[in-house]
Amino acid sequence: MGIANIRAAGLPAAPALCALLLLATAGCVSREVRSVDMTPPQQSAEVIDEQLLLDVGVAVFDANVPENYDEQVEQLIQPEVRRAEANYFPYFAKNLLQSTGNWGAVRVVPVATHAVDVVVNGRILHSTGEQLTLELTVTDATGRQWFSKTYESLASKYAYDPIVPQSIDPFQAVYKALADDMLAFRESLTPAQIADIRATAEMRFARDFAPDAFGDYLRETPAGQLQLLRLPAESDPMLARVRRVRDREYLFIDTLDEYYENYHRALYPPYQNWRRATYEEAIAYKELRAQARARAIGGTVAMVGGVAAMVESDNPAVDVGGLVSIIGGAVTLKSAIAKRAEAEMHGEALQEVGAAAEAEVVPHTLELENQIVRLQGTVEEQYRELRGILRNLYFEDLDLPPPPLPGT
Repeated sequence: MGIANIRAAGLPAAPALCALLLLATAGCVSREVRSVDMTPPQQSAEVIDEQLLLDVGVAVFDANVPENYDEQVEQLIQPEVRRAEANYFPYFAKNLLQSTGNWGAVRVVPVATHAVDVVVNGRILHSTGEQLTLELTVTDATGRQWFSKTYESLASKYAYDPIVPQSIDPFQAVYKALADDMLAFRESLTPAQIADIRATAEMRFARDFAPDAFGDYLRETPAGQLQLLRLPAESDPMLARVRRVRDREYLFIDTLDEYYENYHRALYPPYQNWRRATYEEAIAYKELRAQARARAIGGTVAMVGGVAAMVESDNPAVDVGGLVSIIGGAVTLKSAIAKRAEAEMHGEALQEVGAAAEAEVVPHTLELENQIVRLQGTVEEQYRELRGILRNLYFEDLDLPPPPLPGT
């Protein structure tokens, strides 16, 4: 019903406009039929030789939280929820990649590392219970960027049904597309190129610990990639030391994997509740934004329009129409506030889970060279501390003092 038709029916223009806003608000929930994608990602058609399996590190994502509070509100971002997601998403991606059998070891790493052959970096662009948008970049040890893509998926409300297993994410399509794209690129590489990636990763790791000994094994090209010039002999004792150091780093990363698993398990119930609470609201908000009318704005406009109509006219019919607009606007505004409060409640629960999970891993102990090392700080800080300890152990093994770090 347009404004002209409402006028023909004898309703005043101001309340009529408010009525249209309310109708738009009430009908904004999407009726689009969506399904839960439970199909697995693609698997290599051929059995991959173990020597050609690339190890993958999925780095903790960039939470992408604006510092400005108004921007956080504008983008519907709850900072603590978003930071929890930055740890939650990589673990799910890791599990899906590992399940394909297309790769060697797949690990979640606190930061991008040279200890693996391929690194997946992610940035969260948008995340609600209804929509997920991630920017994902995959790079191998040679510095070659496989691809950098924006992945987006819309969830079905049925994805939040309790019967859906935890192994199926509401945004399964995002992770499956990433896995398929990675497989497609890997299959475009020759066995020689894959062997080069693995060798370059090892030499890059060795160069980090002993640049004087391994610095001339690699050359940086004008394009910014690394070219492998030569390899040390398999019997080289320094190479053996580097491999022991890398094994120790793998040990720590594998230990951290248990932390990420526990974090994922603890976060799942409150996070699913938060997603469920924001699902319908996100759909309504998005459609209203498309009409330049958020639910709260629509309710406020209706209320203001109703008051204005009552003030400007002594006609009882106008007063009734204005009162209807005020009541309708108040109901719409109350609904928006209630939904927001519900989502915030679940967001607070996520914050508590995140704090508890962080407390579990701080501090962490690890046995290295018959000594117990106690690592302090956050997961990322512990990882950086471990790298320093491993570097010292490497030079102690050579009976040499550790040289200063580059830039110090």
